[in-house]
Amino acid sequence: MSRTPRRLLAASVLLAVGALAACSSGDAPGGGASASAGGDVLRVGTEGTYSPFTFHDADGELTGYDVEVITAVADELGMPVEFSETTWDSIFAGLEAKRYDVVANQVTINDERKGKYDLSAPYTVSTGVAVVAADDTSITSLADVSGKTAAQSATSNWSQVARDAGAQVESVEGLTQAMALLKQGRIDVTFNDDLAVLDYLKSSGDTSVKIAFETGDTVEQAFALRKGSDLTPKIDEALATLRADGTLATISEKWFGQDVSQ
Repeated sequence: MSRTPRRLLAASVLLAVGALAACSSGDAPGGGASASAGGDVLRVGTEGTYSPFTFHDADGELTGYDVEVITAVADELGMPVEFSETTWDSIFAGLEAKRYDVVANQVTINDERKGKYDLSAPYTVSTGVAVVAADDTSITSLADVSGKTAAQSATSNWSQVARDAGAQVESVEGLTQAMALLKQGRIDVTFNDDLAVLDYLKSSGDTSVKIAFETGDTVEQAFALRKGSDLTPKIDEALATLRADGTLATISEKWFGQDVSQ
């Protein structure tokens, strides 16, 4: 069985009738959700510029795979959801500052993040890829990246992949900016999630860049919360239910044509 997520409104708009009360989740025990006239609110931080995971459609509405998954989680928890948009490089600072309770933005699970945040059960599994100019034959493996220039979001795991391979890294806000620099010949390579890159190539029709190789890394993405959040086990339980009843598979197939949730 699958379920249809509630209508997704623009960022920072509550998807429920009733006004948000003045208290914030930072005042709730365990970093839980804030209170509103309609009950607890799940406050979510996301980029809103990272297609197909979190972006605005032609009507200006916030949508995407991550947006639909976290909205389905909120539905399962019986909570209205409020989105706040921010850049990737400041998204964890916003979580730590208690501006929202959970980050829904393809947060890759790694040891450093496990040490600093609560991470939910994974809801996406993907592979890393390197993207180069279409006519570039000099980069076909990680060994070829040493001494090259890569464009990456400063705090992303792909930035670390590029550095570990010996690349000089220039900071960008996201995939779109990295692709622009690549096409301008200002960088040599950019690393990212294969799902994001394939969506970019499909939606843009851009033939001036290509996937040079897979990094060999299988990565899992999760929702990030503050350490000790009382929402973490609830979100995990909701994800287990959504996986078992087919909702995650249905959302995956809508966006990618296959189940990427496990």
